[in-house]
Amino acid sequence: MTSIRAYLRLRRFVVGRQLREIGVWRWALLGPLALVLAGRAVSAAAGSAGGIWAVPVLLALFISQAHRQRADLRFLATAGSGFRGWLAAEYALWAVPVALALLGLGWLMGRVAPLVVVGAALLTVGLAALAAGLPARAEVPRRSRWRSPFRSEAFEWVGGARASKALWLAPALLAAAAWPPRSPLGPVLALAGWLLVCVGHYGTPEPATMLLLAGQTPGAFLRRRLALGLWAAGAVAGPLLLALATTAAGPAGALAVGLAWAGLLSLVILAKYAFYPSAWQIRSTQALLVSVALALPGHPLYPVLLLVAVGGLLWRSRRRLAELLG
Repeated sequence: MTSIRAYLRLRRFVVGRQLREIGVWRWALLGPLALVLAGRAVSAAAGSAGGIWAVPVLLALFISQAHRQRADLRFLATAGSGFRGWLAAEYALWAVPVALALLGLGWLMGRVAPLVVVGAALLTVGLAALAAGLPARAEVPRRSRWRSPFRSEAFEWVGGARASKALWLAPALLAAAAWPPRSPLGPVLALAGWLLVCVGHYGTPEPATMLLLAGQTPGAFLRRRLALGLWAAGAVAGPLLLALATTAAGPAGALAVGLAWAGLLSLVILAKYAFYPSAWQIRSTQALLVSVALALPGHPLYPVLLLVAVGGLLWRSRRRLAELLG
C-alpha cells in the first residue's frame, strides 16, 4: 500500500508539472472545450442502450494506447511485478470521473435501464484498470521493418505510419465512407478519423539534429514540412473528399470541407514547431486546435479564434525555428 501511495504521489507531481507547462491561458481554453466535447459524447452515449457500452470500450482503447507508449514502463518494471497494480490504480482513478458522469447522465435521462447504466459504469473503471496488464510497444528490429512508401524526408510519416499502421487503416476508412450510401455522414466521419491519425504523427518532436541537417531558413523549412504533410495526408483524404462530392454535399461542399481539413492539419503542423521540443506542450496545443474545430463550427467566435491561431502559430513557429536554425 505504501508503494502505491508513493507512486500515485509521484504521478500527481508529474501531472501537475505538465499542467503548469501548458500555461494559464491555454489551460483556460483547453479545459472548458475538453469538458464540452466529453460531455456531449457521454450524454449522447448515455441516451442509447447500445451506445452506452461504447464509452468503456473507447476509453479503454485510449488508455491502452497511452499506456503502451509510456516511456517509463521498463523503468517501473525494475521495481518488480507489483508495478502493474500501481498502473491499474492510476488508470482506474482516471476512469472514475467518466463512470460517474455516465451514471449521472444515464439516470437523469432515463432512457436506459438502471442496471445497464451501472454495468456500463463499472465496466468503464474495470477495463481501464485492465489496460495496465498490456506490454509496452515492442521495438521492431531494423531488418524486419517494412519499407515505407513515404519519402525519407517526410520523416513524421515514415515513423508514424509504421507505429500507427496508417496504411492498414486507410482501406477501412475508405470503406466506411461508403456507408450510409449517398450520405455525407460516412465521408465526414472518415475524414475526422483520418485527421486524428495524421495528428498523431506530429505529436513527437524529432531530434534537433534533424532540423539542422535540413539546412533551410525557418520560412523554407515550414513551407517544406507543410507541403510534405499535406501531400502524404492527401493520399487518403483525396478519395474521401471525392466520395463526399458524390453525396448531397456536392462538389462545393466537398471543396469547403477539404479546405477546412487541410487548414486544420496545417495548424497542427505549425503547432509542433511553435512549441518544439516540449512534447507535452505540442500535444496540448494540438488538442486545443482539434477541440475548437470540433466544438465551435458556426459559432461567432470561431473566425476570431481561427485568426488568432493562424497568426500566433505562424509567428511563434518562425521565431522558435530561427532560434534553432540560426
